[in-house]
Amino acid sequence: MASVTNFNPHCVFLLLLFLLAATASATTRTYTFLPRPRVGYYGSACWNVESIVRSVVQSNYFTNPANAPGILRMHFHDCFVRGCDGSILLDGPNSERTAIPNQSLRGFNVIEEAKTQLEIACPRTVSCADILALAARDFVVLTGGPWWSVPLGRLDGRVSLASNVDLPEPTDSVTVQKQRFAAKNLSTLDLVVLAAGHTIGTVGCGVFRNRFFNYNNTGSPDPTINPSFVPQIQSQCPLNGNAATRVALDMGSEGQFDTSYLNNLRFGRGVLESDQVLWNDPETRPIVERLLGLRFPFLLFGPEFARSMYKMSLTEVKTGLDGEIRRVCSAIN
Repeated sequence: MASVTNFNPHCVFLLLLFLLAATASATTRTYTFLPRPRVGYYGSACWNVESIVRSVVQSNYFTNPANAPGILRMHFHDCFVRGCDGSILLDGPNSERTAIPNQSLRGFNVIEEAKTQLEIACPRTVSCADILALAARDFVVLTGGPWWSVPLGRLDGRVSLASNVDLPEPTDSVTVQKQRFAAKNLSTLDLVVLAAGHTIGTVGCGVFRNRFFNYNNTGSPDPTINPSFVPQIQSQCPLNGNAATRVALDMGSEGQFDTSYLNNLRFGRGVLESDQVLWNDPETRPIVERLLGLRFPFLLFGPEFARSMYKMSLTEVKTGLDGEIRRVCSAIN
């Protein structure tokens, strides 16, 4: 005699509800605990990622050493706007690259070259944001700076708007700079140490020239500038000269990662007002003194810079569904 099974639609409906709830719960768990960037993130998926980037960096450094401060600055500008997501690399009208502070950035070709090589070795695996973070570290090393482990696993952002660009300015007081850095969870120590990245690189005359000729419409130079330094800069940046002419931020040592920049601040030879105030302000001056070995407990500039760069590189990173791995760094997929 055949058995008879009673069909209960209500039970089936409850079972479906249970399965849907379980699926939703699993989905929530998947995206609630998203992995943060970490050292060794790519593993066997792209085991030679760092050596590929380093090779590209080395060839471009020896071709044009100015790429070192260029990429370091680019990484900083990227992290301070929407986090370290490679949004600075996106090209197009009204993108971050078109904002006035970013129009003098250089080195985009270096990142694209590294991306091209990585797409051959490890297709659709390494983000442009990670390439930029690695390249910044490797360029610093080539100038005599410290090496640090770079956590990897950032995703590339999909949004890049000039209207979002709100970067530290060359006339910012220490108070304003502290506010900007605190908004990125960076301390006053981080502020001083990262500003000292100006130990390499140059700046356009148009950015700071008024400080040496007509500070705050006084008709005179900024009184905090060493008087012997004024004619030196005025000769390089004449009042009616080319605003695009570039001068070293660290006079006499612009291509070498060292504490010369900090020592210049001590003697009133900071090119940018936002740099010189780090010596003049009673809160930041002791940090500069500790980095110069003038105040105990001493701070070693190289290790402190490495620590702050590591910390900054984790600012508002994109993971999970927040980003992507771009095919090319200048455009979203």
